[in-house]
Amino acid sequence: MDLGLKDKVALVTAASKGLGRATALQFAREGAKVALCARSDLVHTAAEDIRAETGADVLAVPNIDVARPEDCEAVVKATVDRFGGLDILVTNAGGPPSGAFVNIDLETWRKAVDLTLLSAVRLIQCALPHLRRSSTPAILTMASYSVKQPIPNLTLSNSIRLAVIGLTKTLSQELGPDRIRVNSILPGWTYTERVEELMRARAEKSGRTPEEEAARITADIPLGRMGRPQEFANVAVFLCSPAASFVNGAMLQVDGGIIQGTL
Repeated sequence: MDLGLKDKVALVTAASKGLGRATALQFAREGAKVALCARSDLVHTAAEDIRAETGADVLAVPNIDVARPEDCEAVVKATVDRFGGLDILVTNAGGPPSGAFVNIDLETWRKAVDLTLLSAVRLIQCALPHLRRSSTPAILTMASYSVKQPIPNLTLSNSIRLAVIGLTKTLSQELGPDRIRVNSILPGWTYTERVEELMRARAEKSGRTPEEEAARITADIPLGRMGRPQEFANVAVFLCSPAASFVNGAMLQVDGGIIQGTL
């Protein structure tokens, strides 16, 4: 299937590794021009690898922390300056710290809101004037299956990602008349660097090994394994593409069936 992404401009934030990097790579494979950012210089390595594999036009923007309003503005500006416009925005950010409610202070809550919710708000605000000029505009927010089924010891993520879903659904209604589609993707357990960190943190708390912690998780996944970043990226890129032109306001699970509810 031709997804219709050739020469489209996509901005993927927090894309030096994990789900963000996999998504940026898949956009490039589909012929899009891709901008990716991250807090570290590792984003240059990611961009070089994507260029080498795909031959795509790729922009790396380092030292971007999407929790800072000025950085959101800077990365959108850098993208538009380089490519002349913007068609697709993927609002990704590193997850907030793990922990139980009783162990989280108010300042940590504030930082988590800035990172997980307000980063999406700011990026969309900055991108919106440019998306309005696109013939195929799309926004994709990244959430988690925890919005439907809370994950133990992830109080911040469980709580704040629900607000991202509320934002996504609201914008799908408000921006739909402008032909701007807004969707969200709800990944389940996908084996990335962040999941490795979570497994180590769980192991330290439980006294088990990280491998044992991972096995306890996969036991609850009907497919019997964690997902791969490429599997997430395939769905994310489709949702943003003109091939999904009538998909708006969707909250699509990519979780191997771990969510047991029907809604």
